[in-house]
Amino acid sequence: MMARFIKWLRARCFSTDMATAARNSGYFESTTAMICQGIATSNRSMTRLSSLADVEFRGFSQWGEDGIIDWLVERLPGIPETFIEFGVSDYREANTRLLLQLRNWRGLVMDGSEANIRSIQAQDLYWRHDLTARCAFIDRDNINQVIAASGLQGDIGLLSIDIDGNDYWIWQAIDAVSPVIVACEYNAVLGDRCALTVPYRADFQRTREHHSNLYFGASIRALVALGKSKGYSFVGTTSTGCNAFFVRNDHADSIVSAVEKICAFPSKFREARDAAGGLLFTNGKQRRTLIDHLALLDPVSGVSGDLASWGEIYSPEWIEGRKVEFGNT
Repeated sequence: MMARFIKWLRARCFSTDMATAARNSGYFESTTAMICQGIATSNRSMTRLSSLADVEFRGFSQWGEDGIIDWLVERLPGIPETFIEFGVSDYREANTRLLLQLRNWRGLVMDGSEANIRSIQAQDLYWRHDLTARCAFIDRDNINQVIAASGLQGDIGLLSIDIDGNDYWIWQAIDAVSPVIVACEYNAVLGDRCALTVPYRADFQRTREHHSNLYFGASIRALVALGKSKGYSFVGTTSTGCNAFFVRNDHADSIVSAVEKICAFPSKFREARDAAGGLLFTNGKQRRTLIDHLALLDPVSGVSGDLASWGEIYSPEWIEGRKVEFGNT
């Protein structure tokens, strides 16, 4: 029965006729939200997890973030129903879109492209919900002013950071709001043993910095250390090794006590590109060899050097593609 339903849904939503596809786009979105609602309702009854991977599902997020965020929010009743998300492109794929659909939260999304912002504002979602889309190329010097100009301040429910570059430095700088939950992309190619981030540059763009697209962001250990310094507990990552989740310490007990193992996962996706922009399909440890010559910084100690100077940055589990238990130290 389910196989027949999926076949029918694909026929309705993925027509090769562009006009039909356009007419069905709203139907596809509402159907996706309906399916997500059913999965989320089931997940919400889970009071004990082996790791956050138990509640992953993807509706509008890139990987399993939709399921994780919904479960965290359900376990944190009474938190502000507001969010901020950076680096959303046209918002078709985002960590907060399902919050609008299922919980009617309000929020601010930002992207550096005027065309993307116009696309967001043209979507039905924009008038159906209290959503503000703003074009801004953010850096650590302007981020708090940009947030303040949106009218958001103090406690918010969720902050999602995915800008493929200065993620560490932007989170470090934010003090205009105090999110209960933080989702931040990490770069699993930088390993699990060392606290590492790209040095700060206000105009950082990862493809311009290195054609491989592997030189960006921060390692999971760097983000865990930053979270701790800002009063957050690390609670786990997506199983695909992309986004890490943190809960502010005054709300963390109800999450930490419900997750058996606080784990970080390495990534297995093969996004490395050659100088002409073609996919290399490089995997595992071989990915780091593409960026071993590039500068990285330990933001905790202040030591800098090329990636090769840090030696073995992967634990045996990370090399084998297995999750690593990870505390908040």
